[in-house]
Amino acid sequence: MKLQEGKEKFIQAWGTLGSNWGISRTMAQVHALLMVSPESLSADEIMEELQISRGNVNLNIRALIDWGLVFKEHKSGDRKEYFFAEKDVYKVFRQVVKERRKRELEPVFKVLEDVKVVEGDQKDPAVKAFTETISGIRKFAGKADKALDTISRAEESWFLSALLKLMK
Repeated sequence: MKLQEGKEKFIQAWGTLGSNWGISRTMAQVHALLMVSPESLSADEIMEELQISRGNVNLNIRALIDWGLVFKEHKSGDRKEYFFAEKDVYKVFRQVVKERRKRELEPVFKVLEDVKVVEGDQKDPAVKAFTETISGIRKFAGKADKALDTISRAEESWFLSALLKLMK
């Protein structure tokens, strides 16, 4: 397989994976392109490589910067902005975990905290069922949050060691 063919295949696969994770396909493809590029790329180069509009590039670059997955740089003597992605897959994984936790789990925790106590007779089956369900979800979410926190703070060697133990 030639480099360009492999690159295109990877970019398409990363785009599909991203859409399965709830990230736009184009955002994941921009990220993939920047991950496999040996040099930082300008918006024009990204547009050309992926055959997408300038607006689409700008929107997705800004989102990737917000996620902490892509960074901006300026090259001396050039007015264009250039973009590059973190290439260490473990760091990318940790950043995605951190962002998903912030964007998805934290709002759920706030809602669960708000609804953990409801007014009404605790003997009422509806009140009891609601309270027990919320309590169960809070316990599970708390454990999931602790696991994600451990992963996001863990060193790569610890994480890989733990993962290999789980696979045995």
